[in-house]
Amino acid sequence: MPLIKLSTVISAPRERVFDLACSIDAHQDSTEGTQERAIAGVTSGLIGLNDEVTWEARHLGLRQRLTVRVTGFDRPQHFQDIMVAGAFKSMRHDHEFFEHPSGTLMIDHFEFQSPFGLLGKIVDRFFLIAYMRRFLVRRNGILKKLAESKAWNRYLEPGRKS
Repeated sequence: MPLIKLSTVISAPRERVFDLACSIDAHQDSTEGTQERAIAGVTSGLIGLNDEVTWEARHLGLRQRLTVRVTGFDRPQHFQDIMVAGAFKSMRHDHEFFEHPSGTLMIDHFEFQSPFGLLGKIVDRFFLIAYMRRFLVRRNGILKKLAESKAWNRYLEPGRKS
């Protein structure tokens, strides 16, 4: 199963970065190229343990839906979401957050498997891994900009320590 591991250093408090990563609204704004939007389950605010979200987006020229469930949640260290319905055969995304001298080290572990057996493995290896890596790097870059500016206030509740 392909694994994409990314590390992003963000000059912001760990709680703020964690909460932004859990924000449906920030997620939608950080995936502008795919027109990703939450259409069922939790559709705004912050996700938490056992919450489900159905995303609709345009990937590879096709409109697709993906439903994920938050299966692990330990604020502000870690959360995990897994696909319960969608285009992948399987998908698991672990998000980890560590204290760092510059603020926060955010680490993504994104594992997925395409359907269609051997053909899916070939597509994963020669195309989909690079596509998903670019998607996640772009999204993390936008989360970094949000967390490091005053823009994070748009996504997090007033008064919440972030």
